[in-house]
Amino acid sequence: MLCLSMPAYAGPCADGIARMEDQINKKLDAIAAAGPTGAQDATAYGKHLQPTPNTIATAEEKLRELSKGKFDAVKQAMDRARAADAAGDKPACEKALADAQRELGR
Repeated sequence: MLCLSMPAYAGPCADGIARMEDQINKKLDAIAAAGPTGAQDATAYGKHLQPTPNTIATAEEKLRELSKGKFDAVKQAMDRARAADAAGDKPACEKALADAQRELGR
């Protein structure tokens, strides 16, 4: 069997994106650990589901720990960073990451 592998292209901002994703996950984890617990709904349509950053943020918003607006702003900034990185536009990617950092720190 012949197996060909192509090198993965890492954009000019890939490391920055990975660091920011790590910061976002740590922030969500810290909020979840510090706040009150809420009811867990582990099933939907009879399927067991793993939580995602979006579902965690939605639950935390319900507990008044993270606003949907803040989460959406960070998500949009990260989407812009990924798009700029894919296009090889380092300045636009760095600006989007700075926007995400600013929103996350609020």
